[in-house]
Amino acid sequence: MFEISLLILLAALIADWLFGDPDYIWSRIAHPVVLFGNAIGWVDTEFNLEKYSDAQRFRNGAFGICILIIGAVILGQFISQFLQAFGFVGFIVEGIIVFVFLAQRSLFNHVLAVSDGLRNSGLRGGRKAVAMIVGRDANLLDQKGTIRASIETLAENFSDGVVAPAFWFGVFGLPGLFAYKMINTADSMIAYKSDRYLHFGKVTAHIDDLANWLPARISVLFIAFSAFCISGLDTAKASIIITIRDAKLTASPNAGWPEAAMAAALNIALGGPRTYEHGVVEQSFLNDAGEKDLMIEHIDEALDVFKIACFGLMGTVFSLAIIL
Repeated sequence: MFEISLLILLAALIADWLFGDPDYIWSRIAHPVVLFGNAIGWVDTEFNLEKYSDAQRFRNGAFGICILIIGAVILGQFISQFLQAFGFVGFIVEGIIVFVFLAQRSLFNHVLAVSDGLRNSGLRGGRKAVAMIVGRDANLLDQKGTIRASIETLAENFSDGVVAPAFWFGVFGLPGLFAYKMINTADSMIAYKSDRYLHFGKVTAHIDDLANWLPARISVLFIAFSAFCISGLDTAKASIIITIRDAKLTASPNAGWPEAAMAAALNIALGGPRTYEHGVVEQSFLNDAGEKDLMIEHIDEALDVFKIACFGLMGTVFSLAIIL
């Protein structure tokens, strides 16, 4: 059964790379992640009230995310059991479900849009495109900051949007995939360090860190493989060595791993000071010795690394399906 899950995953990865998110479908019906978001929003509205103390908000947030995860696991198990009754047709439907939760092509296209925007419309076009994929205020970014933000997002979301969902489906099937997407969606909605979410989203943030811990480190191997294919063994080694050295320099316990690997693979510096509305936040550079004056071409090179890393993931899934 495990090898069947791997073949389903492989088919989903290939389909996602070829077709991405079909806008003509999601403009007519709600994407499953939107439905997850609605459930998270309901928990937030009902259990994160201003009248509650910080301790009560913490308990409610912990209870809420646990209920959401349990609900996602039950839903995934129910759908998985239901589809098994339909044999090969059920496998096809399960593959379509997995395909929906992957983000290879959509991520590639969004980052490519930043490159195209900068080339065709200058900084204004680049800012407009990068605003679609980053949380920070794109209007505060100069051209180098826009380029850096797009590459960092590409690297981090290779882990969060590709490797992690593939990993959790490969290990635990639809229950694992649904649980991960619920956790990751909740992290993006309620795990901010604001007055409203500092306590309510604390457990969610920790669970998301745990869910992404191993996938973030696995993603380094695929980026290093890509570096090997493009630039040779020395670059691949540097990608791993520099990642081990610099990954801890970011505030996140996971984001620094794929970002440092990408920085080393391209011989550029990522991270560094960031400008927000409230001022400049100091942060160390990942691969500090790398090029800091980033150019549009660096986005194109990062997309090449991402593409080969995705193909490497597909090849690994195929190999495991054959071996196991």
